[in-house]
Amino acid sequence: MGLNIFIADDHAIVRKGLIQILSQEFPFTQFTEVNDGTEAIEKIRGCIWDIILLDIGLPGRNGLDILKQIKAEGCKAPVLIISIYTEEQYAIRALKAGAAGFLNKASATTELIAAVHKILKGQKYVSPSLAEKLVENTGDDRRKDLHELLSDREMQVLQMIASGKTNAEIAESIFLSINTISTYRSRLLEKLHLSNNVELTRYAINNGLV
Repeated sequence: MGLNIFIADDHAIVRKGLIQILSQEFPFTQFTEVNDGTEAIEKIRGCIWDIILLDIGLPGRNGLDILKQIKAEGCKAPVLIISIYTEEQYAIRALKAGAAGFLNKASATTELIAAVHKILKGQKYVSPSLAEKLVENTGDDRRKDLHELLSDREMQVLQMIASGKTNAEIAESIFLSINTISTYRSRLLEKLHLSNNVELTRYAINNGLV
């Protein structure tokens, strides 16, 4: 009997690649794929899944937002977060939000099968480097980089500012008011001890956040 796997990613070539890799290892698997965060939530609610592969950078709804919502609604399916971002940026956030594992897309061809097998056994999937990072993360906040103390939404807004989006464009993209985005921007400047968008952008680039 095959698995029932859900894949949410906004790039068709990525979805097809994941399906190709997984179908060779897990014959007779039924795949459902979407490219939008809002649609992902609707489809996840409508079925029982063996595993969910969820991209962070989905249009409509951020992958971490989706993860938090479906877990709050009682979704029992394990979620493997996949992302172009490095582990240092999002893996710990994803695991804290309820993910069963985190996988960088660059490693998907070599690590995907191992990650899925482990998660299907009810275990967490973390790379050795992430495991070490998790141990370090148990220390006090004074040892953390400033951006590690940002909320998930603040991190998302920072990355969008650094990518050149205006407050209005960010607000439209993540369904918040312009005033709310302005508030997040003010928090970012305060928490990162910066003065303007140029400095925010430089900080994001220097720390590999974009």
